Amino acid sequence: MQRALIIAGLALLAVGLAWPWLSRLPFGRLPGDLHFERDGFTFFLPLATGVVISIVVSLLAWWLRK
Repeated sequence: MQRALIIAGLALLAVGLAWPWLSRLPFGRLPGDLHFERDGFTFFLPLATGVVISIVVSLLAWWLRK
């Protein structure tokens, strides 16, 4: 458990440091993401981005178990 927490912390640190470059990727603006704007209200539901991230994480976990 300690090892997993350390790895997760290092991964979050790496993402935080790489955020200026990662924000340029099209994630969050994929065709399946829903974005509604009305007067004084904005709602954003990243469906397609969530599916893509889930698939990538699942494949990475499967690959690391082998």
